[in-house]
This record gives sequence, structure tokens and C-alpha cells, in this order.
Amino acid sequence: MLNFTPDQWIIVGLVFLLGFLVGVFMVSGSVRKWKERYKNELERREALEADYKASEAEWRERDSLRAAALRADNRDDPAV
Repeated sequence: MLNFTPDQWIIVGLVFLLGFLVGVFMVSGSVRKWKERYKNELERREALEADYKASEAEWRERDSLRAAALRADNRDDPAV
């Protein structure tokens, strides 16, 4: 089925080697790119987490004020 001559095997090997070298050459410049994208994503995520923590503290404060207001309303209501 694969009855290649030695010359054909050499050509197949050279094509494989050429494809490998072209692939390595094309990927070699992208190391900086993915590192930069990773760092940008990390900074963005940290900023979002900090913003969420600040918002969460505000939400907790609002909830506690709302609960205190409801308790105060219930104390003032003579029907309860």
C-alpha cells in the first residue's frame, strides 16, 4: 500500500521538516502576544473583582439599613 521509493520517502521527510520549520517560525513571535493578553486579562479580572467587592460592601450596608428600617417600622406599628 505504501510502496514508496527511497527518493519519495526523502521528499516526504523534507516536506514534513519544512512544514515543521514553517510552523515553528509562525508561532515563535506569538509568545509575547499571549503573555500580553494573559496579563491584560489578569489585570481586568482583578479590577472587576475589586469593583465587585466594593459593590458587595455597599449592598450589605443597604441590606442592613433596610432591615433596621423594617424593624423600626414594626416597633412603631401598634397593630403588630
